[in-house]
Parts: sequence; C-alpha cells; structure tokens
Amino acid sequence: MKILLSSIGTRGDMEPFLAIGKLLQQKGHEVIYLFPEQFKTLVDHPGARFESLGPEFMKMLQSELGKTALGGSSSTWKKIISYAKLAKHQMRINKAMIRKQHELIHNEEPDRIVHSGKVIYPVIWETQHPGQSIMISPVPYLHYVKGHTHLAFHSNYGSFFNKLTYRLADWGLIKTIVTALKTLQITDVSKRQIKQALNEHKVIYTLSPTLFPRPKDWKQNLQILGYHERDKTVDWTPSSELTKFIQRHGKLLFVTFGSMTNPQPVEKTQIILDILERNRIPAIINTAAGGLAEPTRYNTDFIHFVHDIPYDWIFGQVYAIVHHGGSGTTHMALKHGCASMIVPHIIDQFLWNKIVHQLGAGPLGIKINNLSIQNLEPKLIELLSNPNYKKKAEQIAYQMNHEDLTERLYKEIIREDSRQ
Repeated sequence: MKILLSSIGTRGDMEPFLAIGKLLQQKGHEVIYLFPEQFKTLVDHPGARFESLGPEFMKMLQSELGKTALGGSSSTWKKIISYAKLAKHQMRINKAMIRKQHELIHNEEPDRIVHSGKVIYPVIWETQHPGQSIMISPVPYLHYVKGHTHLAFHSNYGSFFNKLTYRLADWGLIKTIVTALKTLQITDVSKRQIKQALNEHKVIYTLSPTLFPRPKDWKQNLQILGYHERDKTVDWTPSSELTKFIQRHGKLLFVTFGSMTNPQPVEKTQIILDILERNRIPAIINTAAGGLAEPTRYNTDFIHFVHDIPYDWIFGQVYAIVHHGGSGTTHMALKHGCASMIVPHIIDQFLWNKIVHQLGAGPLGIKINNLSIQNLEPKLIELLSNPNYKKKAEQIAYQMNHEDLTERLYKEIIREDSRQ
C-alpha cells in the first residue's frame, strides 16, 4: 500500500507518525511523510519520502508572538491579545497548508491517510474514500468521556455541560472544514457528509491504556492502541563530559521544556538554578527549543547543560524528571519509571499534569507563568525526597512495558472498512 502520514504541530506531534511510518515500512508499505518543512531531517528512514507543508507554521510558533501566546507571560491580557493575533495570522497559513494537502493527496492517490487532528483535508477526502483515513491522537478527551469535558476545557462541569463542550468543539471543527471547502472551491461535498465522516472515521489514540483506559461505551471506530516510539539513539553517543557527570552522581534530576518556548527563558532557568544550587541537587538541563537557556556562569559540579539529547537514552539514566507535559514526554518518562513533575504551558499539558499526580507518580506541577522560587522549591524537594513517587512510577513502567499493541495498531491501519 501507499500510505501518507501527515501531522502539524511541534516536534512531539511528529513522533507518533515517525514511529508508525517506520512500522509500516518494515511491513513493506510505501510511506510518504507530509510535515512542516522544519521536520524534514526527522525523516531518516531509508526509502521514506518527505513532502513539505512549508515553514510558515513553525515560524509562527517560534515568533515572539507565538512565544507569548504559548509560553509564560506576566500579563494574562497580553497573552489573550497574542492568542487573537496568532489566530488571525494562522488563518492565512492554514489556507496555504490545506491547498498543499489537497494537491499532494490528489497527485499521489494514497491507499491510506494517517493524519493528526490539525490536518483536516483527509476528512474531506474521507467523504469519497470511506474508511481509508485514520486520525491519530496522542492526547485524550477528543471524544466524550464521562466525568470530563473536551480536552480544550480540561475540567468537569457535570454531565450536561461536559457533553456540550464536545459539541462546541465539533461545531468549531466542522466550521473550519466547511471554510476549507470554500478555499478549495469544492462544491460537491456537503456539511452533512462532513458530519458523517467525522462521526464514522477511524480514530486511534496513541495512548497507553495504563494511563488512559478505553471507555467501555465508545464506538468501535474509537480505539486506544498504546504509546509508540522510535529508537532515537541510532548514530548518537553521549559526550565524555556528560558520561562523567552521570557517573559522579547517583540520583539525578533531568529538566526539559522540550519543544515549548517562552518569552523569559533566562529568568525561568535562573529560578531553577537557584533552587538546584542551594539544595545541592545534581541535574541535567536540556535547553531544547529554547524554553531554557544556558547561562555563562553556573555550578558545573552539580549542573550539566545539554542542547539536544535522545529522551529514550537519558531517561534511563536519571531518577526524576521535570518537564513540560507533552504526551510523548509524559509517556516516555513513566515508561522509564521516572518520578515526574510537569510544568504545563498549553492545553493538554495541564491534563497530563493532573493525570501524573492522580496516578501518584509525582507532585502536582506549576504552570509556566506561575514559576517562582517560592512555589517551585518545595515541589522539587518533594519530588526527590518522597520515595512513593518513584515506586509508583516504576509500577506504571512495568505495566506499560508489558503492553503489546503494535500488531493491533498495524492491522487497524491496513484493515479494509465495511463501508468501502
């Protein structure tokens, strides 16, 4: 089969598709990746093809406007204004990306499309090719779950209003797709067909059932088929300085904000450094996308900075992790048995913060724009001194490492649909 995999978002949003693509290639299928231009270097599987959605989306997120909207800011009003400006700017970018999706899909005529929620043209394509598009979601609560609102609201307003939040989200999605129809001048697809496609198409949540069990009342087209990752340690070796630092310290903390940025990386880093140095906590700090910054002077006996490091390697070397709460990072940290604390920046990260705490694998974290010495220091000390967090994380790791859903995932993607 020729299978197109497409995702829009930050680096973490590409990872499930890279893992699935590698699986599909191993099974003998032709794979095409359609990502923002900045992720071209991630497509390193021999024989895989990369097609670009352009660089504009990531440039928007990495702009000062994007950093203010998605990262910490001292002014809530400034953040609201930034969100509004970002939404307006994104409308133009979305039109360009939807045209690229349309053009490539019609030129390639794939047998299957595996896509993220932000890639919306496959929903239109699904109206003419039922059962041949599969949406992948690495985050929960896009479909109704008792006791929870839609992901965007991350709360519990009671049964009636909880259901209403899912209807509101669906209404917004349908409106966006109808706008895409107008952009592409497609006149033979109706709003009713779009609703039907959204109601019936396959959705695979790439979540660990240990962290998010499948609701019993879900329809058959909604499945939870495990967290999947690719080996990122190929052609990578740690520096001698990093190896020596790890060997010197027995109980290490790892700090990363992953692909998240914020307007004050120097200030956020200094807050963390002050706490670590005062309490003599050995830590490795990952600057990653720039949410944290390496200063010119710091205590190198206790602190080591890295700028990019495979999580599947470093997580096996440390005791605990402080991170931004991306779905992939949350899964990987727990799969390695690391006590965890989340500093959420946006949407689903607040949810993972609650889930990790409710599971007993770490204290409830602090959102990025509330980060201060006064509220972070006791949390960090608690994370490292309470043995129950580590014990619970190791129990979760045992369960996650015994999940074997890879073959089910593969069969669900290639399975013929009864509507075809």
